[in-house]
Amino acid sequence: MREFDYRRAEDVPGAVALLDADPDARYLGGGTNLVDLMKTGVERPARLVDVRQLPLDQIESTDDGGLSIGATVTNSDLAAHPEVRRRYPALSQAVLAGASGQLRNMATVGGNLLQRTRCGYFADVTKPCNKRLPGSGCPAVEGEHHNHAVLGASEHCIAVHPSDMGVALTAFDAVVSYRTADGAGEVPLADFYLPVGDTPHRETALPPGALITGVTLPPVPSASRSRYRKVRERASYAFAIGSVAAALDVSDGVVREARLAFGAVASRPWRAYAAEHVLNGAPASADRFAAAADAELAGARTLPGNAYKVTLMRNLAVAVLSELAEETAR
Repeated sequence: MREFDYRRAEDVPGAVALLDADPDARYLGGGTNLVDLMKTGVERPARLVDVRQLPLDQIESTDDGGLSIGATVTNSDLAAHPEVRRRYPALSQAVLAGASGQLRNMATVGGNLLQRTRCGYFADVTKPCNKRLPGSGCPAVEGEHHNHAVLGASEHCIAVHPSDMGVALTAFDAVVSYRTADGAGEVPLADFYLPVGDTPHRETALPPGALITGVTLPPVPSASRSRYRKVRERASYAFAIGSVAAALDVSDGVVREARLAFGAVASRPWRAYAAEHVLNGAPASADRFAAAADAELAGARTLPGNAYKVTLMRNLAVAVLSELAEETAR
């Protein structure tokens, strides 16, 4: 591991100033992803700016009925918070589906959003990777890609985003707040992750040096009936090979509002807008749920090793929506 300087930030302006003065520095939250990447040589910062002690560790109700979540709230505290469990149960379920208890105790909300892909070629500095070294190639296309993207990918990168939390936040239209040396800003999570295109190394819309300060969840009444389900290759903790966050409001057998997001199928948490369009105002039936999933997955582009994801995601979406519809009918 490269030697590095370490500074503990005392306040938000101080943290931003430290990074602004050294573009080769990185913010350090829980370190559950960054430190691993430093060990493998993927990340080689000259300085770490520790932001764990900043006053960004609160979860509070907003005036309009949403929730404001600080960037240094740990994943464990987020999942256990009573208002998260009551108003956005899929978010709590998504967080609990990710990693181990020990990792959730360390990992933070801001760090979770910025975690890097778990693509093996990205993590191996002896291999080419357009995300790590632009223009070097994407060996996953011809190589190991069984857990790679089927939506929104490009010939330059087919890696997926690993976050469980981000999938639920995407379904609920979360907004990311940040601070730079020029002041505060916000970006909807729907615009937070950039399309892969031919620049997979540019992952987010955050300005250079920006510090994530929190996430705001707007009021989503249907979110109180929501669910997150994750499919993984082993019973103990592992990254998803497919996941669904869904919320459903059904009245008299008709879908009044549907929220749907897919995980582990794209370079970012994937909001299933096409599926929602098919669902809203339609009968809450298994056939309609399948038609909605088909509409979303019609744009899938598969490779030999990941073609299974289309069927997996269709079945997963239908199962979760059917369960929610049954619950709302009781």
